[in-house]
Amino acid sequence: MRLLLDSFWRAVAYCMLPRVIVLSLLPLGLMVLLAAGFGYFYWDATVAWTREALDAWPLLSSFWGWIGRLFSGDVTAMLAPLVVVFAATPLIVVVSLLIVAGLMAPPLTALVAHRRFPALERKKGASFFGSVARSLGLTLLALLALVVSMPLWLIPPLVLILPPLIWGWLTYRVMSFDALADHASPEERAALLRAHRLPLLCIGVLCGYLGAAPSIVWASGLLFAAAFFVLVPLAIWIYTLVFAFSALWFGHYCLDALAQLRAQRGGAAASSDPSDGPPAIEADQALLSQWKSP
Repeated sequence: MRLLLDSFWRAVAYCMLPRVIVLSLLPLGLMVLLAAGFGYFYWDATVAWTREALDAWPLLSSFWGWIGRLFSGDVTAMLAPLVVVFAATPLIVVVSLLIVAGLMAPPLTALVAHRRFPALERKKGASFFGSVARSLGLTLLALLALVVSMPLWLIPPLVLILPPLIWGWLTYRVMSFDALADHASPEERAALLRAHRLPLLCIGVLCGYLGAAPSIVWASGLLFAAAFFVLVPLAIWIYTLVFAFSALWFGHYCLDALAQLRAQRGGAAASSDPSDGPPAIEADQALLSQWKSP
């Protein structure tokens, strides 16, 4: 718990550094281009297709009619944009995670190592391409889990549980690996991820909930069309800042845990040094011979 809380407040403090803020703005340009391209080419068609799918759902047609009579409006016309937003939000989060992992996580981890652990040896336990391949594989698994779990999002409690859990698992697996890729050996990384699996998963889930919070800003852009192109980039920037915070949190936690692991192993090796054995044995034998002599 001490390591968890210590790494948390350090990550919060590092988010205030100008370098971190500038790094969080770099992915924003690409994300704005992606969101604008989707909105320009696919928004109307996607909303129209979603509305047709909602109208054609026989199990919910009577429900839509009852809601429409209750509120005197076209329910599917108002609901379709929200469905598109909530369906596109996980994709935006995943793309943000990949951008942060590729562009921001290495310099942020290097920043933590330079400021807190300058003497920590770098064992280069993972290559850049291996890290990218692993991130892509885990991302595909997360996307599959999101797609499979989408029908369960219609159940009110699960929509608040499943997406953050999936995002948290993905964040935990990607960020913890990247935080240790440069400094830990494969054996050290496996030992740390095995020993600290639960705290790292908790960090990932908490960051997943933080990443879900800006969805309110994103959805509010649909209700206030005049501010849509202001609120959407703001929400995307919040996403990248949240992921920058998660990269710093994982960086502080993992590097601190690695330093403690090496210190413990170094202390254990020093206490069990075989060179200390013979002098102690010789001293005991000399004491015994003196006791036996008349």
